[in-house]
Amino acid sequence: MNGATALIETLADCGVELCIANPGTSEMHLVHALDRVPRMKSVLALFEGVCTGAADGYGRMTGKPAATLLHLGPGLANGIANLHNARRANTPMINIIGNHPNYHIGFDAPLTSDIDTLARNFSGWIKSCSTADTLAQDGADAYTATLRQTPGSVGQIATLIMGADAAWGNANGKIAPNALPTRSKVTDQAIEAIAQLLQKRSNTMLLLEHHASTPAALEAASRIATKTGCKLMTGTFPGRVDGGPGRVAVPRLPYFPEQILQTLQGVENLVLVGGQIPASFFAYKGIPGQLIPAGCKVSRLCHVEEDAVDALLRLAEHTGASAAQATYFEAQAMSKPNGELNNKTIIQAIASTMPEDVIVCTDSGGGNAAYPYCQNSARNSWLSLTGGAIGQGGPCATGAALACPDRPVLALLGDGGAAYTNQCFWTQAREGLNVTTVIFANHSYNILNVEYGRLGVTEVGKIAASLFDIGNPKINWVDMAKSFGVPGAQANTAEELSKLLEQSFRTPGPFLIQANGQIQR
Repeated sequence: MNGATALIETLADCGVELCIANPGTSEMHLVHALDRVPRMKSVLALFEGVCTGAADGYGRMTGKPAATLLHLGPGLANGIANLHNARRANTPMINIIGNHPNYHIGFDAPLTSDIDTLARNFSGWIKSCSTADTLAQDGADAYTATLRQTPGSVGQIATLIMGADAAWGNANGKIAPNALPTRSKVTDQAIEAIAQLLQKRSNTMLLLEHHASTPAALEAASRIATKTGCKLMTGTFPGRVDGGPGRVAVPRLPYFPEQILQTLQGVENLVLVGGQIPASFFAYKGIPGQLIPAGCKVSRLCHVEEDAVDALLRLAEHTGASAAQATYFEAQAMSKPNGELNNKTIIQAIASTMPEDVIVCTDSGGGNAAYPYCQNSARNSWLSLTGGAIGQGGPCATGAALACPDRPVLALLGDGGAAYTNQCFWTQAREGLNVTTVIFANHSYNILNVEYGRLGVTEVGKIAASLFDIGNPKINWVDMAKSFGVPGAQANTAEELSKLLEQSFRTPGPFLIQANGQIQR
């Protein structure tokens, strides 16, 4: 057995069931190993950003890592934008990056690069000196690292940089998986301090992020809110939230800093549960970077690496909230819209046609805005653009569909972001994935028009306008998708959009809808 086969056998024994690959010459021994270990499913993507984005969607839905197989430093570089998003979502993932043998690196061949430096930006664990004898153990350690919570925003991505000599060298065989890591528990003193704060009945808000946005955590937090009168919110872009009728109702923080400050106005005590003090997405002149109102005191129940579910359950018990009633979303009938397509009618069409247990992946302002309007329609899992690097939505939807083939997936994409990673349609067609993609086709980077206006610019000049315009020439998304093997159609009215959504949800396989109208991204 060579090192590559020992690695794949070990990863499969650990529980890695999927490898999303775009391999090259340096990875051929790994490809051969994947051929010899068919229990790990192998899926080809045409671009590394689709590999990493799909592994992100898979990890968010399963809670365990997929592997990516990428070609040296340039291949990794192509996938970094979606690795940034995955890091911000704390998604478990294993990147296997092929590299030259040690003796070849000194020759400065054309594809030689400093892969460690690239990987350091998003990896919580890196190994780049494996040998054939250590590769299996390194794989087991990489798997363990993806399930170990790390402080701050380090994330849970493991990167194994595998020299070709380690892959082709003789190995001792696979090794047994490591013991699985567990989250640390907060102290009794931390529980007591927050309980005392809540019992004062001051204007207090719990900000629930990461592990604190899981269903069990939200359930406990909602009971605490019922008992103590505190407010609840999640972050603006949670990696995953399960919502819809019968699930806990918790609103999100808005996007723009002025909106966040207005939302938090009057809050005297902000309690961080798994996250950090809200920060403006970008710096704006005259607006604070950290978004807490004057006089608001910040406390913490738990850090991102700690067990938020346990902390909230103990806090509920301490405050006498264990038997309190949580607040849930209620089902409400929503009529289908009529007339022209705009943000309002598109959102109404989506909400009125949502199938049960749909997974929604967003990579657009309009898609994110749809969230609150869809929570009374059908049960859903909502995967947001966590890190702001556009081009995530389509690959993330692809990975979610690979993770949950029995559930429908809906991708709500801006046309600008979708153009970054449109190769995902090919993988959706090849794998027969049940992904419905809606393209908000306003032929513009419209968010930049909004941001330009925030500078106080009242007239957009010719050069600036050209840099925000992606309608010259216009992209025909239906034709593009068809060339990748995905059928589709254009919707020019609200009635057409509703009909196409229903048709797509009834029909197995991928489908694309180009929604044309006055759409704000």
